[in-house]
Amino acid sequence: MIIVMQAGASEREIEAVEEAIRRFGYAPHPIYGVERTVIGAVGDERGKSRLQSLDTLPGVERVIPILKPYKLAGRELRKEKTLIEVAPGAVFGGRAVSVIAGPCSVEGLEAICAAAEAVKAGGARILRGGAYKPRTSPYSFQGLAEEGLQMLATARDRTGLPVATEVMKESLVERVAETADLIQIGTRNMQNFDLLKALGQVRKPVLLKRGLASTIREWLMSVEYVLAAGNPNVILCERGIRTFETATRNTLDLSAISVLKRETHLPVVVDPSHGTGHWAFVEDMAAAAVAAGADGLMIEVHPSPTEAWSDGEQSLTPERFARLMEKVRAVAAAVGREI
Repeated sequence: MIIVMQAGASEREIEAVEEAIRRFGYAPHPIYGVERTVIGAVGDERGKSRLQSLDTLPGVERVIPILKPYKLAGRELRKEKTLIEVAPGAVFGGRAVSVIAGPCSVEGLEAICAAAEAVKAGGARILRGGAYKPRTSPYSFQGLAEEGLQMLATARDRTGLPVATEVMKESLVERVAETADLIQIGTRNMQNFDLLKALGQVRKPVLLKRGLASTIREWLMSVEYVLAAGNPNVILCERGIRTFETATRNTLDLSAISVLKRETHLPVVVDPSHGTGHWAFVEDMAAAAVAAGADGLMIEVHPSPTEAWSDGEQSLTPERFARLMEKVRAVAAAVGREI
């Protein structure tokens, strides 16, 4: 339910409504506007009829049902776009299109630092690198784990770039949050609900990638787990879905950007590297994503892709990344955005 307070409702009246919401077993989520306050009441839908009685409380203008199943992620409760600041200069949801770039995995201290210097020179705002790597094969490189986290921290100290890295299990959430400025949930864990709940307990921004074969509704319901657990800082990442097409690694669903802009107030990032699986397609899809309204890009960049320990075929060299950035800057300017 959405409880719309009257213009000029007092702080005491707002607090009384929030207390009543809690008494009914729901969690209040107030949004303070310039003219009035609205309060979302989120919880077990079986008792939602009781919330209708809140329209009798002083200061309440009306009570409106939330029709979408994603109560906090949807635009019914929050109309304006949410801005999520990962670090100074790295904001998602505003006029600027922030770029996350770096290698698929952390391979060594000097390697990740070299990658960080390269992507910073190209204009990236955040360094990406996997310390823990979910792989299809148990025999593939799984990441440097704790050592990789320490290397990411050193790369941040040397370059000033905030870092994004993936967490794969609940027990590591707090440890990864100590290092990461942006915590990534990969496609295979999009519906790992216990992990999502754990991320709701931290305040670090979360980048939630779309599942391999997930609908947009399923994706937004996964977002809801993080939001409902208390963390409002979620960025969605379209990274391609599995279809019958074999010319690319996945099918990059750029139409998801337009759908999400209608359905949610949260920022949307596009990953054309995983979305296509080949470096030759990344530049065009990155430009198309910006033209379609993406709030950010995630690009795999490696100083020597042929020697990469994972995903070298979809990684750009620093020189190609610099060319990509020139192209997307021009596209961004044409649609009223900036890189």
